[in-house]
Amino acid sequence: MLTPRRFYGVNGHNNEGGAYDISSPAVQLAQLQDLGVKYYRNEVYSPGTATKLANIAAMMDAGGVTVYPVLLMDYRLFANETQAYNAGFALGQQTATSRRYPYYEVTNEIEAEALNGNVDGVYPQQYDTGTFRIVRGIIRGMIAGIKSVDTSGKIILGGGTWLHYGFAQMLAAGMEPDGSINHPIVDWDVTAWHWYSEQGDITNACGGTGCHNVLQALKAFGKPIWLNEIGVRPNYGSDQAIAAYLTGNTMMAQFVALASTYDIESIQTYELYDDPVGGEGNYGLLKNDGVTPKAAYSAYKNFVAAHPM
Repeated sequence: MLTPRRFYGVNGHNNEGGAYDISSPAVQLAQLQDLGVKYYRNEVYSPGTATKLANIAAMMDAGGVTVYPVLLMDYRLFANETQAYNAGFALGQQTATSRRYPYYEVTNEIEAEALNGNVDGVYPQQYDTGTFRIVRGIIRGMIAGIKSVDTSGKIILGGGTWLHYGFAQMLAAGMEPDGSINHPIVDWDVTAWHWYSEQGDITNACGGTGCHNVLQALKAFGKPIWLNEIGVRPNYGSDQAIAAYLTGNTMMAQFVALASTYDIESIQTYELYDDPVGGEGNYGLLKNDGVTPKAAYSAYKNFVAAHPM
């Protein structure tokens, strides 16, 4: 009997409190199982958060849901690439020591921090060299730290967003923003990307540099693509309108239809629960009490059931 693919996922914040403390990991697991979810993406940023997530991951893995960590670090803490590398190495080592995960994601939308102002991010010269080097150091260090403990876990290059793929192109080519080459090359196993409602059609995304097929640019890396944050902005409209957009033809329906063309291996919605007041907003499939489903919950569940992947 063939093992079903693991395609659908959801983001969680078990190290951020709120509804994720109100509902136990066991309750979350039951909700994820009900939704048909197989991946659960959660952040780590310290030894304590790594240990907490490892314990949750062990329990959920037994229930058929694969938890994986996204390693977070503030680039502003470091004066140069060496400092950044060393700190990244330590967090990578701590995370892999806490648990051998099948996947580790290194950084989250950190490429945006290296942009030179409000630019698309498709070209090297649209990035700041000093910041780029520090961020490259964090990523290189995290990968090396993970691999010092776990040589079999796969590396996900931390989710980029919008048109910022010029950053990953530089990492892969050993290039810097001035166009020079022969710098450290970064290799990874899975390319992660984020896409939200206001960004429109991922195959025809238009900015100051014109319109771009982001999936085609990502496919050129020759690695599977994970769209591991997909979501609808809370100000898009009613809960029903948000649910319809999430599963509609510029989001989940499109990604499923294009999966084989672009080697999209997983799509993961943002997020399981609404944030508490003062957080990033009501992105959840459930309210921030951790138990009340929203319209998007049933829409997501029904879509997954109707589109087995």
